[in-house]
Amino acid sequence: MKRQNHTLVSEFIFQGFSSFCEHQLTLFIMFLALYLFTLVGNVIIVTIISLDRHLHTPMYFFLSMLSASETLYTLVIIPRMLFNLIVLDQPISLAGCATQMFFFVTLAINNCFLLTAMGYDRYVAICNPLRYSIIMNKRVCTQLVWGSCSVGLIVAVTQVSAVFRLPFCAKKISHFFCDIRPVMKLSCIDITVNEILTLVISILVILIPMGLVFISYILIISTILKIASAEGRKKAFATCASHIIVVIVHYGCASIAYLKPKSENTRDQDQLISVTYTVITPLLNPVVYTLRNKEVKEALRRAIGQKLS
Repeated sequence: MKRQNHTLVSEFIFQGFSSFCEHQLTLFIMFLALYLFTLVGNVIIVTIISLDRHLHTPMYFFLSMLSASETLYTLVIIPRMLFNLIVLDQPISLAGCATQMFFFVTLAINNCFLLTAMGYDRYVAICNPLRYSIIMNKRVCTQLVWGSCSVGLIVAVTQVSAVFRLPFCAKKISHFFCDIRPVMKLSCIDITVNEILTLVISILVILIPMGLVFISYILIISTILKIASAEGRKKAFATCASHIIVVIVHYGCASIAYLKPKSENTRDQDQLISVTYTVITPLLNPVVYTLRNKEVKEALRRAIGQKLS
């Protein structure tokens, strides 16, 4: 069937959380509270790291970049989701949907590779401490950040171009934002090629960075176990604990969302997974790195002390 024979659409409507109509207000309040905590937490982390000279190290440079990326990532998705919970059936244009998908894909992949860069930083710090400042110099850190962003941009252009070349006949997206698979399902034509492309990209941008982090931690753990003192081993593990928690949740959710068989979950289950990686995971970053990180807590105390004095 040729493209011109289809009745094409010019806008989409999010079905969102239509299965929970009676709880829309409760969901709005809950998601708004989580979003504000995420926003404030990440802004505090970026501000504290930029102002406190004690935190001007590669590890905290990557953390500030991750916090900034997470802030933009939530800004792309959550405000529109909150709006749709209050004002139902509000359309989004194809251009608006493509823009949201572009920034979502760019920032999601950027976050994946930033976590990999943080894993590499921990590997160098623990396995090669004497050369740490030479290996993780300012130029290398900047290149790793730009590399993460560049991969995100390239994949986003490829993915969004492939999706929005499709003709669309249906209007209702079974989701609360313009995610790749829910949008592709609205196409009039066979999307097997697009599904294969999406799977290949997902494997490359999830499994490769996850594998690199895994290898880093195998080397890190083997080095830590060789440390003679129990106190030294405990301190070395403590420097990695926050990163490990964020990595497990981040890659775990991404793997479930994009590498599982497409018919395995119901729509409500898919949305629950999506809420986890769009709302809950970004909140983990400020919570884990402020509550568990002694240096960040001390920097906060210094900042508050200077304000009060």
